[in-house]
Amino acid sequence: MLDKIVIQKTLRVPASAGAAGDGTGVARQLDAALLEAGFAASRALLGHVGGLAPGPAMDVAATVVSAARELVGDHVRHNPYFIDFPAGVPDTIEFWAERLRAAVLVGGGEAVPSGPVDLLGLPGYGTYQHTYAEMLLRRDELIASTGDRLTVLHLGDSAEVEAERLYLALAGSTTPHGEADLAVLAELAAACVDGPQPAEIPVRENRAVLNGVRLTRGRPLVAVDTTTDVLRLACQVSGGDVSLAEPTRFRSFRRPERRVLLAALDRIIGASPAKLGDISRYAERWKRLGERLHPHEFGQWPHAREVFAVARGERRVRTIAGRAEAAFRDGAIGSAATVLSAAPGLLLRSADRLLRLAPEAERSAVVTALTGALTSASGRVLLSLREHVANRLTPAPSRMYVTRSRRAWVGADERPSLPSGLVEEVSALLDAEIGARLPEPERPLLVDPGVLRVALPLSGKTSEAGFAVLPRGSRAPVTGELLRFFTYWRQTSRSTDYDLSVLLLDETFHQAGQVSWTNYRHDGAVHSGDLTDAPDGATEFIDVPLTVAAPYVVPQVNIYSGESFDEVAESMFGYQTRDAGQEGAPFDPRTVRARSVMRGPGRVALPIVFARGGEGWEAVWLHLYLTGRPAFNRVEGNAFTTGDRVRALVEREYLTAAYLIDRWRAKGEVIMFDGEVPEEPVTFIGVEAPDGLADGSEIYTVDRLHELIPA
Repeated sequence: MLDKIVIQKTLRVPASAGAAGDGTGVARQLDAALLEAGFAASRALLGHVGGLAPGPAMDVAATVVSAARELVGDHVRHNPYFIDFPAGVPDTIEFWAERLRAAVLVGGGEAVPSGPVDLLGLPGYGTYQHTYAEMLLRRDELIASTGDRLTVLHLGDSAEVEAERLYLALAGSTTPHGEADLAVLAELAAACVDGPQPAEIPVRENRAVLNGVRLTRGRPLVAVDTTTDVLRLACQVSGGDVSLAEPTRFRSFRRPERRVLLAALDRIIGASPAKLGDISRYAERWKRLGERLHPHEFGQWPHAREVFAVARGERRVRTIAGRAEAAFRDGAIGSAATVLSAAPGLLLRSADRLLRLAPEAERSAVVTALTGALTSASGRVLLSLREHVANRLTPAPSRMYVTRSRRAWVGADERPSLPSGLVEEVSALLDAEIGARLPEPERPLLVDPGVLRVALPLSGKTSEAGFAVLPRGSRAPVTGELLRFFTYWRQTSRSTDYDLSVLLLDETFHQAGQVSWTNYRHDGAVHSGDLTDAPDGATEFIDVPLTVAAPYVVPQVNIYSGESFDEVAESMFGYQTRDAGQEGAPFDPRTVRARSVMRGPGRVALPIVFARGGEGWEAVWLHLYLTGRPAFNRVEGNAFTTGDRVRALVEREYLTAAYLIDRWRAKGEVIMFDGEVPEEPVTFIGVEAPDGLADGSEIYTVDRLHELIPA
């Protein structure tokens, strides 16, 4: 299992310790199987498999092919409703009329009740009328294209070394992870609990995951220095939300576990009583946790009992945030900045409010306070503020708010813009501090131009798990002549109907058309047909030719009925690109450009938007969810809210990898990759690593970009 995790996270195949022998036949089979899935084995990987005995070689090959196919969604069968899709899809009205006619003929008229007719309940609607094998028999092999994707898999070190390396990278990350990576981190932490540990664990959610394993295994806790660390840990081992965005139902704790948690609280408060100020923010959760920990039974830890006294309101503690709010209410902005200086991260997160509200006479004092906080705040906070101020020169048409769970809403931006001189001054201060934190390069930087427009992964919450998935705001060029979207879902227990749709927007982000189960065709785009039940899995497709008139193409997945994105057994969205006339099965892994899972809180998923610009089409990642309705969501019902959110994101200026590369130019040599691999070792930064980099090279691909964020 760890081998598959390493392959899917790093595109590196752990080297086998199996017996040597002649596995050249297996290596050839592996190469052929990977090519069918759009992957290629590096020369080193093929040589390694070929040097193993047939048994170990086959074990490696099976794991590699399985991992690769899962990455692009080729581990399930993708069958369209209309067997000849994209050909043979009828006009929408024609299709409904045919279903009604079939109901009359089959049921002798009894299948059609008097009064209103439920079209979705007509015989044969929404269920496959052919098998997957029957669909394939109607197809020829995919016509190969030079534009088909080919992703290289590289040979790694042993499974233990690769797992340890991935564990240390995830645990020591300077940015928070999404739900999928936190789950991977938990699995790796269990495997590496007695091995080397990261020197620092900057992200507190990561600490909770690691300590959850350590608590249950009876190991000492690491890096617990705030009361909230203890609360996160209790949530983690209770199967709850370590981000604390949602309440957790705490489990019962064994007495040794209670002793560890209470001792940690006692040590933290004993060393710094001011940290009791953090308790009131999560008072209700602390009260519930106190009911499970029974602190009154442990008289040796009096400081721990103070935590629960504050939570119950028996003791009041004045917080930094409360004192700052009092200063804001009094109009003493300079005083508010002085108070917040004791918490550098909180001060920098309040920078816009301070700069916006400060009278001109106090602005220099605010800037001075901000300058003093720069050296103490994390690199992620500095980069977030740098991106923020870059968008504050002019008021935005609308302001989008996105939660950690990727739910978004839009409101009017009523903030006055910040003076350009002030923005330039703050930006220059941030640029200098961020540049100073970047390490001195030990070798030339070789940069793939494709990575320059990838948004910096300041949080894993802005993305989804999957293949070739980029952080929110990232832009990638689109090749080919046809976009093919696909969504697949498999229900857990209840009948579930997901609807793939496409909303077309004009230059003003207003609706210019749509393609969905209610409208199979528009301007050359075509829907594969509506499926309404997925006990064994179901797939819907939409083809959109890139000659479409609308400049914005927004695929979305609506939950019409049944289980949510978090409840289904499996759900995914992805897109393929094809050339005109490139025939074959509706789904072919070689044409998949990206595939993401859908695990979010809303009833409408907005994974990505495609925008036409001066240099052609590009994909802009959204990773958003709309609340939607409990049931019966349709593209027609969310056109306005979708347009607002797409506009707010497309028009926002995101901080990309190009920003860090520019900072590095002052420190060392930066070479743009043109396809020629240099002979000397380099530090490669790109979307995918090329084959043949010299030994000693350091490689940062999309999965490792978060490691470039300075601490």
